[in-house]
Amino acid sequence: MPPSYADVAFAQIIGPLDRANALCDDYLKIGGGRTMRYLASTALGVALLATTPVSAAPAPAHYAATITRTTFGIPHIRATTWGGLGYGVAYAYAQDNLCMLAEEFATVAGERSRWFGPKESAVLGFDKIDNLSSDVFFRSVIDVPTLRAGMARGNPTTRALVRGYVAGYNKLLRDIGPAGVPSACRGKGWVRPITLDDMLRLNEKQMLLASSLALAPLVVHAVPPGAAQAALVPGEDPLRQRDIGFGSNGWAFGKDVTANGRGLVVGNPHFPWNGPSRFYEMHLTLPGQYDAMGVGIAGAPVVTLGFNKDVAWTHTVTAAQHFTVFQLKLDPADPTKYLVDGKSEAMRRQVISVPMPDGAPPVERTTYATRYGPIVYNPLAGFGWTKTQAYALRDANHNNQRALETWVAIGQARSVGEVRAAVERTLGIPWVNTIAADRAGNALHADVTAVPNVSADKVRACGMPLSAVLKGKLILLDGSRSACDWDRATGTPVAGLMPARDQAVLERQDYVANSNDSYWLSNPKVPALIRSPILGTTESERTLRTRSGLIEIDRRLSGSDGLPGTKVDPAAAEAMAFANKSLAAELAVDPLLALCRGQEDVAAACAALGGWDRRFNLDSRGAYLFATFWEGVRSLPGLWAVPFDKADPVHTPRDFVTSGAKGAKLLAALKAAAATLAKQGIALDARWGDVQFAVRGQDHIPIHGASGQLGVLNVQQSDPVPGGIVPKHGSSYVQIVTFDTVGPVADALLSYSQSTDPASPHFGDQTREFSAKRFHHLPFTEAQILADGGHRSVRISE
Repeated sequence: MPPSYADVAFAQIIGPLDRANALCDDYLKIGGGRTMRYLASTALGVALLATTPVSAAPAPAHYAATITRTTFGIPHIRATTWGGLGYGVAYAYAQDNLCMLAEEFATVAGERSRWFGPKESAVLGFDKIDNLSSDVFFRSVIDVPTLRAGMARGNPTTRALVRGYVAGYNKLLRDIGPAGVPSACRGKGWVRPITLDDMLRLNEKQMLLASSLALAPLVVHAVPPGAAQAALVPGEDPLRQRDIGFGSNGWAFGKDVTANGRGLVVGNPHFPWNGPSRFYEMHLTLPGQYDAMGVGIAGAPVVTLGFNKDVAWTHTVTAAQHFTVFQLKLDPADPTKYLVDGKSEAMRRQVISVPMPDGAPPVERTTYATRYGPIVYNPLAGFGWTKTQAYALRDANHNNQRALETWVAIGQARSVGEVRAAVERTLGIPWVNTIAADRAGNALHADVTAVPNVSADKVRACGMPLSAVLKGKLILLDGSRSACDWDRATGTPVAGLMPARDQAVLERQDYVANSNDSYWLSNPKVPALIRSPILGTTESERTLRTRSGLIEIDRRLSGSDGLPGTKVDPAAAEAMAFANKSLAAELAVDPLLALCRGQEDVAAACAALGGWDRRFNLDSRGAYLFATFWEGVRSLPGLWAVPFDKADPVHTPRDFVTSGAKGAKLLAALKAAAATLAKQGIALDARWGDVQFAVRGQDHIPIHGASGQLGVLNVQQSDPVPGGIVPKHGSSYVQIVTFDTVGPVADALLSYSQSTDPASPHFGDQTREFSAKRFHHLPFTEAQILADGGHRSVRISE
């Protein structure tokens, strides 16, 4: 039988019996109360004591929280201290997602090889990677001593939240005992009590999620020329252009266009449906200091996206780049040394030891780092390590411990001005835009994040020959000149970050919007001033999803969308969010039907498209055929007769070309799409809801929405399975929030539901509501909580 988490904790964390006794003695000295000696033979209890350093002189912190659950199991957590708030969040989250969170702690500790085997794979960020590479990355890149020091001198509120989270997670383990662990991970050694280090590692991973984490294979495979490790070069370019499925839509409407003259936020982050980046709904209250509701991801002790009494906010992944790569000139005498301003510097060589399963000897790998950061290596990406040159990565979010402080301040904000001040002061938001609206009717888009301070002039002056090839993917700078490192500006919390004044902010009283394109076009009436290219491209073609969002907003405000009036209210916003229109279909289907009419070999496919409503609703027939066809043609050159025009960026390019050779290619693609459906056993006019579904136990729950490449706002990116496709990324926590005279008015849905435990009643309940497009009115006040099923509360303390 596999060891329980108690056994493993005893063996790994506690050690010999005399060490356990010493811990008990120390505990007695600092006021443990009752005799604890018997815990020397009770591994779980001793392990929990060990999560506080033995040398800690102060008495153990006291934590307490009250958890009240309402419809769909949403926890409303109330505490009288910040530590108590984090304590309650961790306890509730672990109740619903223990196995997933425990596995994530094993991942960031670099222990996947030990528990799951070195050749098995894990999802690192948004891509798969083998467990050994994952372990090497986390063990080499995460600097725990520096993170500890940063936490010790950091914000006391965030320090209390994190320490409370550790206590709450361990409290849950203690309360349920080994027998109460969900069956999916019961008896697994990686389900164990956590320490502060585990939380520090997890936070660091989340900060790097959309930056250097994506380049992890390039870090772990970096070796000097001729070294044997070069055989580990990954098989594909991690910088390849691809739609990895994460992103979001964020709209904020101001008083000029809302029905009630107050702010209104539409938030629809597109995020993974599986794994620790799933959102989790919660309402947190610290009387007189903090009262916010919304969501966080694994390890978040506060709301990171949501609303309070006066402000609502959402996030979308920004187009800004949060790292740069430096091309190094190597010392001719030694390829592990590099020259800066003519002087040789030795790389930091680190031997990483990764534990293996079943007592096998650990595997060792060597990584190399520079003043800029780790060496990266992949010839497919252009990053070779030769005798003359190598490449190093510097990430602005490395050791970023300011994000939690920023989200606390946003949750306390009373206006979008205070949201903006928090974002600008801390530069702690790692890789997302902030879109917000307030009770007074103001709207904000702040593309202000932890960005390298690299101006357009520096990009030009310090570019390398490869820079032009990598344009749009990353910024490549000359690492042989210290003058080409990031500029230092006054007023930034960390040297080398771009100050907020040089980033993009727009405040309006009509609207702002973002769907992961750059800051340039958050409101087409006022295209933004052009800034450093590190913040994203400007005066260039926008995605179909960005264009679709701006078109739908314009239709709403002009009254041409078929809905009543010309103002935005929650009902209109909900209809817009789940309309499931396809801009690609709107632009291409009519010309395609004219082309395929009378063509015998595609007659059935043509008829299916002719009967399609051009949406991706559950009852839409023919949608899968078009999606398959579009995937095959969307990247064809010369697809549009009217090219992009920066004077009309919302409506160009347009006019689908079907003549000549292009028409023949389109017909061939339609024929190929029909053949693909036939091979899959899916009818040409199949209902979309019969093709795309979420699996919850024995149930197949039909799911609306489709790929953003189709110009669909309600994004679902899905993987093929027998008989159809299942969502892997897409619409997650969808919120529509405005305000009345008293507080927030919020309707929301969590598409994949609260819990990852198949035994939980909240494993698929909201997924069914999402399928039916039934929003849930979120309870915020005590009376609303009571009316929504909050009749029973559980108090936890220690």
